[in-house]
Amino acid sequence: MVAQTLTASPTLYMLVNATHILSIGLLTGAIIPLDLRLMGFFRNVPVHVIGPFLSRSAMIGVLLAIASGLTLFTVRADKYVQNPAFLAKMGLLCLGIANALFFQTIAPWRQHYDAGTKQLPARILAGISLVTWISSVIAGRWIGFI
Repeated sequence: MVAQTLTASPTLYMLVNATHILSIGLLTGAIIPLDLRLMGFFRNVPVHVIGPFLSRSAMIGVLLAIASGLTLFTVRADKYVQNPAFLAKMGLLCLGIANALFFQTIAPWRQHYDAGTKQLPARILAGISLVTWISSVIAGRWIGFI
């Protein structure tokens, strides 16, 4: 039903596609600066100030990207499940979400960064996050070329 509606309406398909792209922009636009800060860049910016806002923005972005992506998926599901780039993107998406959930379970990272204490586990998780989300975007762009 969803696939038929999208295929019948190029305008609706375009709007859902634009929503997907904007959602990815919100996700990466929030997570990249936060990851860089947690890795030690921009030390003059307190984590407790930007962390909650950026992590919530990234969460909204990923939720919107998943919702719009699932909608787009319905149009060519049979082709996507055979596309290695799509499968890589899904794996990276799962890794990124798992990393973020794990990261949230080690809440003391917020206090230590502002106190100036180095937190190697948080830096490592931020690095994994940075590489994972950027790779996910690259894999997503790769889908159309396979």
